[in-house]
Amino acid sequence: MDADGDGAGGTQGPSEGWRRRSSGELTRLVLDTLRQAGSALTPGEVQAALTKAGEAPLAYSTVVTTLSRLHASGAADRYRVGRAYAYQAVADHAEMAARRMRRVLDAEDDRIAVLARFVGDLSGGDELLLRELLGRDLDTPQHRDEAGD
Repeated sequence: MDADGDGAGGTQGPSEGWRRRSSGELTRLVLDTLRQAGSALTPGEVQAALTKAGEAPLAYSTVVTTLSRLHASGAADRYRVGRAYAYQAVADHAEMAARRMRRVLDAEDDRIAVLARFVGDLSGGDELLLRELLGRDLDTPQHRDEAGD
């Protein structure tokens, strides 16, 4: 298994040989491919688009596994197309990161301690940004537009 846990191996550069993908790299590539397409793609179409973009060839099963995980996590919708499914992105990278953060927080019993440690470990700039975000009126039309509501 590679860092994505999908057996894809890695990517190959011109002179570097095979290297391991960083954690989540394949998922990001597939999600980006879906987002750029603007319409639902079958696993074969995703596989072809990645190869055309210069990525190392991936096994069809690797693409299917990655797409299935994106669907299970809520990052992609899927639609029946003949005997297969076509997938369409519904979440961007920021939303996916926010979902991961929410899952970690939801798994802990002491939410106050977790949030306090998180905020305490932020850089000064990130803390100011968080304070600004928390100070916004969450019911304003601007916030709803930014949040995708």
